[in-house]
Amino acid sequence: MTMQRPISRDGRQKRVLGVQALLDWAFRIEKAQLELPAPRRESDEEGFGFGLEYVLLQRAQLGCKIDGGKYKTLCHTNEDAEVVAATVAGIPDSLGGICMAIHVAELARAGLTPDWIPGAVPRCIPVETRRNQHGERAITEVVGVERVLYRGRWRSVEVLACPVIWRPHPQQIDEARRGYQDWWRALDWVRDGLAAGGMLREVEVTDAMPKVRPWG
Repeated sequence: MTMQRPISRDGRQKRVLGVQALLDWAFRIEKAQLELPAPRRESDEEGFGFGLEYVLLQRAQLGCKIDGGKYKTLCHTNEDAEVVAATVAGIPDSLGGICMAIHVAELARAGLTPDWIPGAVPRCIPVETRRNQHGERAITEVVGVERVLYRGRWRSVEVLACPVIWRPHPQQIDEARRGYQDWWRALDWVRDGLAAGGMLREVEVTDAMPKVRPWG
């Protein structure tokens, strides 16, 4: 049994993409830009303008594209890519808000996934080492002095210790993987929003998602 691809309004078959591939296409290929809301000040008397999300919603209700405007660009951005960018710009504060929107867009433009430090295993290593003719040795430091009885005589002996660090530090790994999961939740929200909005004309977003815990 073969699955038929969804059909766009003009009768052509839609492209079917997962949300990460869709974001890469919108921001890296189509060069879509985030239209983030400008910060409002109480002293502003001019009110506030409508964001791209509002424009796209109105255009969808009208069923047409409004041409014109003060500025024209040489490169046309696909309308679906603009819808994707507007959706990303609307990521709620509970999922990171504007900062997460910028993070998602930047990763998509670079075609990257957040670095969750694959294969990282914390190792205890010396803070500093020194190499000589006998090989590489850890640098030690004096941490105290003890009195010991040696051959019937009391002697003062320095107590040496080797300062060590964990690399990568477990906290660094945890933070990287929390960052990946925050990004994953933002993508899940974007995918749900695009699927529910029904504003994509040439592209169909699927349920495909990156692995939620690729290290697990």
